[in-house]
Amino acid sequence: MPQPKDLDPYANPRTFYGSELRRLREAAGLSQNQLGERVFCSGTYIGLFEAAERRPQVELSRALDELLGSGEHLQRLCRLARTSKVAGYFADAAELQQRAATIAEYASMVVPGLLQTESYARALTRTAHPFSPAEVIEDHVRTRMERARLLDSDTAPVLWVIVHEASLRLPIGGARVMSEQLDHLAEQSLLRPRVVVQVLPFSAGAHPFLDTSVTLMHFDEGPPAVYTENAYSGQLVEDSPLVDQFCSAYDLARASAFSPEASLSLIKSAAKDHAIHAHLT
Repeated sequence: MPQPKDLDPYANPRTFYGSELRRLREAAGLSQNQLGERVFCSGTYIGLFEAAERRPQVELSRALDELLGSGEHLQRLCRLARTSKVAGYFADAAELQQRAATIAEYASMVVPGLLQTESYARALTRTAHPFSPAEVIEDHVRTRMERARLLDSDTAPVLWVIVHEASLRLPIGGARVMSEQLDHLAEQSLLRPRVVVQVLPFSAGAHPFLDTSVTLMHFDEGPPAVYTENAYSGQLVEDSPLVDQFCSAYDLARASAFSPEASLSLIKSAAKDHAIHAHLT
């Protein structure tokens, strides 16, 4: 079970939250398992918060304050520790991606964020926020590009991506932007040994992830988690039976997709089609 003994409680708001949770738990004479049982989660989950391996949760902090008699202390620290540059609904998943050993993504209509070019990300953001000023759009794009640096890290995760064939055909940002994006996608799968890309073809028909985007994250320590997202909201799933169901569905999608080699050929072909169209227009 994760232990925060070597953490500096003043390093950042999350480590301070973890140290305060541990202090309050020990003052109450409770083990991590005992505290977890009283707030309806596992002792391992409590340990992850104490070790600053998970961002604090608002509802859980409220339950902990009530149980430990700490007023709103943990709730206030939670709000401070949850400050993030990304959308609130994605913040927990963004943190987990930084710690994941393996990330497996499925995208139905767009190329996943970690593999997006700047122009493609900008076109998507403008579409999602049509009434936002230019500086807001650029902040979103800058944050997304910063997140992609995860793949340059010495501890970069294995990234397994399945994109639906529709994402290769939909002309987001126009033909030139799409050609550049698909060239980039092909390049990433060729040059990065820890990146695997597959295409789920139209011929595969219906499948469990037909109308959603899914990210599965596995860790060297701690249970796996799943993040699902649509245009304006997302949900982090950590319930073990439901995570297992997502993993099984992902395995089926992987089995129905083209091989990485055949997928690369299709991506290059689609990039060429967009490039030809850009030249003609």
